[in-house]
Amino acid sequence: MTLEPVHIKAISNFAKRIDLCRDDEDTKTASDLFEMLRELRYGGQVVLRSIGDLKRSKVNIDRMALSRNPFEITYSCDSGSTNPLSFDNGLLVDFCHCALASTPTDLDLHRKRTIVSATYSPSSKVTIKTTDEWEMFDESEVRCKIVRIQPGLLNKRIKRMVHNIAIYLSESEHILWIMGELDKDGFFIMDGPIYPKQLMYWMVVESDDIQIRYDSHAKKILQNYIDIMDHHIENRIPIVGFVKNPEDMQIMDTIKKQGGRVDIPWVLDAQFFKNTLSLDGNGGGKNSGNNRCITYTNWFMQPNQFYEKMLNSTSPLVAGSVDHKFDKEDYSLTFFMVYVPMTGVVFKVESPYGITKNEEMRNTITRKILYDLCVSGFPTTLSKADSVAKIRLSERQQIIKQFDGLKIDTMYNDIRWGEMDD
Repeated sequence: MTLEPVHIKAISNFAKRIDLCRDDEDTKTASDLFEMLRELRYGGQVVLRSIGDLKRSKVNIDRMALSRNPFEITYSCDSGSTNPLSFDNGLLVDFCHCALASTPTDLDLHRKRTIVSATYSPSSKVTIKTTDEWEMFDESEVRCKIVRIQPGLLNKRIKRMVHNIAIYLSESEHILWIMGELDKDGFFIMDGPIYPKQLMYWMVVESDDIQIRYDSHAKKILQNYIDIMDHHIENRIPIVGFVKNPEDMQIMDTIKKQGGRVDIPWVLDAQFFKNTLSLDGNGGGKNSGNNRCITYTNWFMQPNQFYEKMLNSTSPLVAGSVDHKFDKEDYSLTFFMVYVPMTGVVFKVESPYGITKNEEMRNTITRKILYDLCVSGFPTTLSKADSVAKIRLSERQQIIKQFDGLKIDTMYNDIRWGEMDD
């Protein structure tokens, strides 16, 4: 055992001395701050504004679960990854594998897969046999491609960038490949944000160490996501990104940067929304007496700003760097927040403004998400997609064995902790 009882006692004594009480004299409450979200500005620009009335609502889980599902068919996509494999010769490789799932289950749809291997070596002397065209397998139900990030573009965050190229290219290409075959009366749920935010960040930032903005695959990924949104906006097919662990900070950062006597305790926007939506006023949780309800906000819009800390940078999706069919504003991010007191978890649901500017569509999407959460606690189709797409540890180890003559670049922690399935 690592910690003896005496150690636990010492930690317990310290925990009791970490006092969370605060002087309320100059402190704005969550409700006060929520009122600021009618239109939140910074530097003369709108960072966030409410679509329609600013409101917080709740729904009874039991009643909603007994209602009718707004959509007879639901689709979800997800990607599984080996995570970047680093070899002794400096080569980095990440295999990402995207699949779609549906409710009701469609086994033919589940069979289709898109696999992308993203590679990077800082040396131009290393030969990597990339493929311009897709290679087809399993009676043309599976397609694969190897891509290479050109030498010299990455000096930092190399594993993260290789992973982003692999996962976002596989996901966007798979959706584009199949979306024409999907029922136009269906509902589409993406795992995570609707846009590749981390990649977008480095497409905007001027950096000598991370020059992914010059990579052709990164540019293709951004265009792919615009093409996906164009398809859904044009055909009025609802598409959402279901963010399980929202980490945005823009609202909190904006309020803090406005100056004045604003004292707020939260770092993440999700922490603020959890307190705003809590029925007991203290962040709710499993001990709340209102566990049979789910609370949620109205929809919000982030017009032209980048979605994280960069309040002064415009998203590349609306900066004229990609082709698009609709007004730039239609690609702006919109979202609403959902809080489940039973589990103490807050989710973020995103969609492009071209979809949600219609009030009836907003209400239908909101009802669909609430229905899924009330029936299953989590969107069932998204769980299916995760199960279909996941690359498990045993499969990852089989992939590593295929690299004859190359050794994994092992560090001490790899030996100490080993590998585990998520």
